[in-house]
Amino acid sequence: MKLGIVGLPNVGKSTLFNALCGGGADSANYPFCTIEPNVGVVPVPDSRLDALAEMYTPEKYTPAVVEFFDIAGLVKGASQGEGLGNKFLSHIRECDAILHVVRCFDDDNIIHVDGRVDPISDVETINYELILSDIEVAERRLDRTRKAMKADKSLAPEAAFLERLIEHLGEGKSARGIDMNDDERAMLADMPLLSAKPIIYVANVDENSLDEDPVQNPHYAALKEFAASENSGIVSICGGLEAELAELDGEEKQMFLEDLGLAESGLNRLIRAGYDLLGLISFLTAGPKEVRAWTIRKGTKAPGAAGKIHSDFERGFIRAEIVAFDDLMRLGSMTAAKEAGLVRSEGKDYVMKDGDVTLFRFNV
Repeated sequence: MKLGIVGLPNVGKSTLFNALCGGGADSANYPFCTIEPNVGVVPVPDSRLDALAEMYTPEKYTPAVVEFFDIAGLVKGASQGEGLGNKFLSHIRECDAILHVVRCFDDDNIIHVDGRVDPISDVETINYELILSDIEVAERRLDRTRKAMKADKSLAPEAAFLERLIEHLGEGKSARGIDMNDDERAMLADMPLLSAKPIIYVANVDENSLDEDPVQNPHYAALKEFAASENSGIVSICGGLEAELAELDGEEKQMFLEDLGLAESGLNRLIRAGYDLLGLISFLTAGPKEVRAWTIRKGTKAPGAAGKIHSDFERGFIRAEIVAFDDLMRLGSMTAAKEAGLVRSEGKDYVMKDGDVTLFRFNV
């Protein structure tokens, strides 16, 4: 999972990135302190994997991971190259989804590129540039499709969809919000459109708004309403606080969170929201050599999941031996789960579930 962190300059993107990754991204009180994207690989918190590690005391512990790209701040005119915008837009194309960081706090000591804090204006500035870039892409695609239609009339539905898409984008609406049938959805997936990417709005709030849903903060409340209007996700984070948490060890971190009245860090919520947004789940493998979480899309069948481990597993798939994580923990061992008849033998049509503890049988 690759998540691109975007936003206007100076809204806290690099602070968030450093908190996530413990990285060395530049974080300064001026625009464009980030130019090339910083990339960080972050383990996905999973208490189930911790429990399996206690059960098996394995030689190796391998969580699932998320890649975060800290992309430089966009400004008005980015789609025409302002602020090196075309280069930055190309970085977004490489990501599976967008984390749009929006400033939701007032502080006269921190410069805002527009001179005022207005989350909706900030969001519209970024969205407008993504949409303008997408219009160019869609228009070029429509031009090629119309030329090809002279020899292939079956392309007429594609041309009609592209015309409707361009009209939709021209109204200032993101591509992800257009009504589509399955064929049109496949056409859209074949185009590198920025505004079609799933998005989570990351509200960077101050320490007075520490809550999972701080609607008492008017900036956050306005952003939440906007996110709901386009069926996008929203997560509140205090970038400064998360940076402090990143410096603490596990036990100290938990005590700090408890003192603040928080169940978990905002970064954990953000990673989980990314999984939900992209329809991802994890299945688990466990033994004395390694416990590991593997990321797959919801709806993946057992052979496809086996292929995540090795292509030979998928090619020579025989069956999957599966026990639900909760059942394994309740009974205390794989042997006890087998004796209780809770280890199932599943074939090629089995759809994997989140938390399946799995052993694949294969023959090549």
